[in-house]
Amino acid sequence: MNTIDVSLVDGISTITLQNGKVNAISPAVINEINNALDEAEQNKAIVILTGQAGMFSAGYDLKTMQAGPKEAISLVTAGSSLARRLLAFPYPVIAACSGHAVAKGGFLLLSSDYRIGINGNFKIGLNEVAIGMTMHDAGIELARNRIPMNYLTRSVINAEMFDPQTAILAGFLDTSVEPEQLLATAHKQATLMKKLNMKAFHKTKLKERKAILAALDQAIENDANSGFTF
Repeated sequence: MNTIDVSLVDGISTITLQNGKVNAISPAVINEINNALDEAEQNKAIVILTGQAGMFSAGYDLKTMQAGPKEAISLVTAGSSLARRLLAFPYPVIAACSGHAVAKGGFLLLSSDYRIGINGNFKIGLNEVAIGMTMHDAGIELARNRIPMNYLTRSVINAEMFDPQTAILAGFLDTSVEPEQLLATAHKQATLMKKLNMKAFHKTKLKERKAILAALDQAIENDANSGFTF
């Protein structure tokens, strides 16, 4: 069973997470997203990453995380590598956050180029410490890259969750719209970004993100070698 749905139309690849009620990020989900990104890159397509109504993603698959240290490290390494790929992807990545975005769901937002949320009673943030997980090095580096300093401790150490409006201030979202406007707004943004010179876009993206990409490479290696507690 596919854990994502992919639609490629007019140079826009829409990747929709559909892995159960909470869109858990499992090894299969990461593999399928990477396959979809391969296809998007081959087609020089802008990517829209979204989820089911009310749920973008609640984070890593807990069954895998609790199966043992080897399984947990493998999943987090794959997830961090996916985040790095999104940060360096040669075409724009737009996150259409369809509801709650928790833990790895929040990190997917932090890894995207433009983030659109929806208004409503939704929670967005990094809850790792609240559920007993010491934040991995790659997660800390991702957070430092996009979260303003006055929200960094609140997000990473205090595991504070934010509503969509506060999530804009905290660096997880760029804007929010009514739920029925989400995909239309994402496609409008994608259409606007189509006008960019993609060669210049990619080169500038890599220059601006040189430090975070290097930091992520080291953090991913550190996490793989030293692990983390859960």
